Amino acid sequence: MICLELFLGFLKVGCFAFGGAYGAIPLIRDVVLSHGWLSDEALLSMIAVSESTPGPIMVNLATYVGSAQAGLPGAVAATLAVVLPSFAVILLVTAFLNTALKNPVFQAVLRGLKPCLSGIILATGVYWTGAHCVAGGSFDVRAAALTVVLATFYFGSRRFIKNGISPISLIVSAAVAGAAVYGLV
Repeated sequence: MICLELFLGFLKVGCFAFGGAYGAIPLIRDVVLSHGWLSDEALLSMIAVSESTPGPIMVNLATYVGSAQAGLPGAVAATLAVVLPSFAVILLVTAFLNTALKNPVFQAVLRGLKPCLSGIILATGVYWTGAHCVAGGSFDVRAAALTVVLATFYFGSRRFIKNGISPISLIVSAAVAGAAVYGLV
């Protein structure tokens, strides 16, 4: 029964996850928390792990949650469910790509999705930043300061480097700064 629940829950995520993993995080969070598969804190940790391991974040999250709930069969069910809709859409799009790209309605839908996805990703980032800075009911000054410094570093780099700092450099900088701030070095 749990494998069916995992399959249906992650199928929902796969069907409505437009814009990639960051746009899907609110959906994943909703499904995982509504079923009680992970706590909010455990999900946040798993997102961090999923971002730093090879492979798509949604697939990594689905595999982890499925494995934690029902072992290998759960991992297979959740992973299959999260990739199945994208696979089907890719097959359909490739079959009708030339016709669809010329269709003004299809182009309008794509143009309309872009700002929505930007808003979803921004809202998710703001939510997780706030949740991390106010962990355990108290305000974490170090987390807030680290967030401000990294955001300034990222946006400030655009003044000096044509395309800004690379994501890899930002991730490494964040890891070093986090280790330094939280005394793990």
